[in-house]
Amino acid sequence: MLPLFRSYLEFYHVPASVPAARRFLRARLRRGDSQVYLAFLGDSPVGFMQLYPTFSSLAMRPAWLLSDLFVAPTGRRRGVATALLQRAHRLGETTGAAELALETARTNHPAQRLYAGLGWCRDDKFLVYRRTCRRRK
Repeated sequence: MLPLFRSYLEFYHVPASVPAARRFLRARLRRGDSQVYLAFLGDSPVGFMQLYPTFSSLAMRPAWLLSDLFVAPTGRRRGVATALLQRAHRLGETTGAAELALETARTNHPAQRLYAGLGWCRDDKFLVYRRTCRRRK
């Protein structure tokens, strides 16, 4: 899992040391903060996704944020991402979620085509705003 996570961070140009990435993943798994799924081709891990539980106040039901999805080059165009996304959908259905949400880079056109082809709809009603928080010492 750690090599895939590191490759995911590199894909998005996010610098992170191996110890920092390991600590982050361990904390998520120990606390049960997220659901993590690995995809294999044979015995080799080639993809992963991580979903975080949240809630939809407007639907008054649980929801899931698909925060991380990555497939290594050796697994691309082989159905790995599709299988992971189908698994995410099953998770949403079995947990009674109102929706699944994800974000992707505006320039990640292959992912956008995949999502649309699997029934994901781009949100044109709401804008996403962010504000960076500094870490308190």
